[in-house]
Amino acid sequence: MMTTAADFGKVAVLFGGLSAEREVSLKSGKAVYDALIRRSVDAHAIDAGKDVLQVLAAGNFSRVFIALHGRGGEDGTLQGALETLGLPYTGSGVLGSALSMDKLRTKLLWLSAGLPTPAFAVLKPHAKLDKVVEKLGLPLMVKPAHEGSSIGISKVTEAAQMAAAWQAAAAHDSCVIVERCVEGPEYTAALLGSQALPLVRLETPHEFYDYAAKYSADSTRYFCPAGLSAEQEQSFQTLARRAFDTLGCSGWGRVDFMCDAQGQPWLIESNTAPGMTDHSLVPMAARHAGIEFDDLVWRILEGSLAPSPTVAGAARV
Repeated sequence: MMTTAADFGKVAVLFGGLSAEREVSLKSGKAVYDALIRRSVDAHAIDAGKDVLQVLAAGNFSRVFIALHGRGGEDGTLQGALETLGLPYTGSGVLGSALSMDKLRTKLLWLSAGLPTPAFAVLKPHAKLDKVVEKLGLPLMVKPAHEGSSIGISKVTEAAQMAAAWQAAAAHDSCVIVERCVEGPEYTAALLGSQALPLVRLETPHEFYDYAAKYSADSTRYFCPAGLSAEQEQSFQTLARRAFDTLGCSGWGRVDFMCDAQGQPWLIESNTAPGMTDHSLVPMAARHAGIEFDDLVWRILEGSLAPSPTVAGAARV
């Protein structure tokens, strides 16, 4: 899609916000804003507070670049409000955003579509944790269902750790899930429009790819190319695209998965507004595809020029 900076009009870059991922979003938003300014786009950085809709309505903006992570920015609520305001925006629409932010519904949809995702259970407040361990086996991952950036996640290697893991997750969400831990290489597949970017393989000395490993640790290692055969790479990219489409996602995003000892991939989660920091994976994959950061931001913003969906809540292309 060929555009000029003037075609975008006045662009609001939403970042920061009120979620648990605020600090990461501040970094993503600044990077996006700086890239747009370098490309002469009329961009305006807005730290999204409780009055964000009033600010947008009063600002005479033409479109919105969403650099918010987590609840209130990535879960469909903002997307629905922008639809009501008639403001085009980047990334997935209401449906894809809401489903991707909900790890439980994500897994249920993937299972219904015949896609591989680790066995799991919902942890109720008075669940018999020993029975859960007996059913799923060890190790396990305990997660809040509606958080990102590994916030509130614990790896459980002994049954005695389950209660503390549940409490850590429940501190962030009333819905807590536990899933079988896949031990093996971890990959992420970035999607940009119709293009699947090169896969990135992750390695960390941490117990798992936690918040610190993602955003601050210098010990995390990233491999792109990921060391796969051309056939494996294409197969995994196809799986990621199917997983993304099944959730009604579109525009750009990321699908994370792990492989077991037999090389079987297991889908973990989908992200509809991934990080755009110096540690982030989508910019890394784009760079290996020959797309520099400023061009990546431009192409994501181009997605907001597509016509608005004709069906409320449909995925934005």
